[in-house]
Amino acid sequence: MLDKYRTLRQMASKEIIIKKSRFIGYGKPVESEAEAVAFIEEIKKQHWNATHNCSAYMVGERDEFQKQSDDGEPSGTAGKPILEVIKHQGLKNVVIVVTRYFGGIMLGAGGLIRAYTDGAVAAIEAAEPVQYTLHREIIVDVDYTWYGKLENELHARGVKVGETNFTDRVILTCLPEAPDAERFVAWMTDVTQGQAIITAGETKYEMEAE
Repeated sequence: MLDKYRTLRQMASKEIIIKKSRFIGYGKPVESEAEAVAFIEEIKKQHWNATHNCSAYMVGERDEFQKQSDDGEPSGTAGKPILEVIKHQGLKNVVIVVTRYFGGIMLGAGGLIRAYTDGAVAAIEAAEPVQYTLHREIIVDVDYTWYGKLENELHARGVKVGETNFTDRVILTCLPEAPDAERFVAWMTDVTQGQAIITAGETKYEMEAE
């Protein structure tokens, strides 16, 4: 699993006008190639009367699923620029469709590349890039006398804390970044002078502010 990756927060769209042609950029985070293909087909059905519905997607931990479509535009002027925007912004598991309604003015190859690039950028801005970081759950079970100290120490170290349960003891689910999990356990053992019961839980991705 990747330690970190960038994707989109949500499905969103944005329209821009270039020399009377309408370009509507759609961006969406996806979990599979099948989901990306289904989204492209959905937009094509929604804009069945558009001049073109050009698209690109990049899916997989190692970007193993990539595809682009010019959908009738001159070869290399639409799908490739959209894919290049995805790559340039370092995004994974995303699909982008740029729908065009021709406005009567020819743009030429260079103009089309710029237009579809701008459409893809607009889609990404609307869908909001976010970063996901892989964290490891570390469950810390301590006596109440340690709770105040742990809160301060965790805050000072900038460690995310998930669920906290208060029973006859305090059980905190800490979320250090996965590569730091072992160091975190050693540090927590030292902080609590070995009096905490520490167990490792699952790994999970958490959205980070960019």
